[in-house]
Amino acid sequence: MSSIDIVHAHALAAPAARQAIEEVAAKLADRFGLQSTWRGDVLDFSGSGVDGAIELQPTAVRVTAKLGFLLSAMKGMVESEIQRVLKEKLG
Repeated sequence: MSSIDIVHAHALAAPAARQAIEEVAAKLADRFGLQSTWRGDVLDFSGSGVDGAIELQPTAVRVTAKLGFLLSAMKGMVESEIQRVLKEKLG
């Protein structure tokens, strides 16, 4: 099982960053079929072959995920897509 750990800096106020994270989660849901729920400042997500979280920190967002067998083979593509969406939504 592979894992992902990405930290992306941001300069947004908490409400704007939270909205951006929801937009990131919506894009990832469309792309990978994920479901998500908030737990404080952490958006937990899961889907077929992936479980993880997006943690809102004061100056950064941290994305952690464990990939199942099939997605492990596409780890590089998954990481690139997450980084692309984070940059698009958080700057």
